[in-house]
Amino acid sequence: MPSMDIVSETDLEEVRNAVDNANREITTRFDFRGVEAIFEWKKPNVILKAEGDFQLKQMCDMLRSQLTKRNVDAKAMAVGDASATGKNWSQQVTFKEGIEQDMANQLVKLIKGEKLKVQAAIQGEQVRVTGKKRDELQAVMQLVRTAELEQSFQFTNFKD
Repeated sequence: MPSMDIVSETDLEEVRNAVDNANREITTRFDFRGVEAIFEWKKPNVILKAEGDFQLKQMCDMLRSQLTKRNVDAKAMAVGDASATGKNWSQQVTFKEGIEQDMANQLVKLIKGEKLKVQAAIQGEQVRVTGKKRDELQAVMQLVRTAELEQSFQFTNFKD
């Protein structure tokens, strides 16, 4: 019986590369000339530091575009609130890893709601989908890709 796993993983090396590229882009942009702004990479998180709230928003957009260039889905980003200390502003960006229980329940409900001949089961931080035909699993893949969910998903462990 064919089966596959639906997971949510982020390639942290690609995120680090995107942060490095965004730091390089800050040095070349005209609107950041003479401004103290930097992206700090703290293993699973990125901390944005700038002199103003508006610059933080621009930096967030820069990071999002760099992640897209590195084939990392921007839905994996969870942007925190901006906080001001003196004249400096900072904002923390975390990257979602794994599928939380309520999101997994939502995925299973979505798959079962389509009346496909597959079974979906939650296994920790992933969802295992089994079916009789490979085409049914591919239909599930298409369904999950087109669904408007606030998290990015990958499909692994595809077995025939």
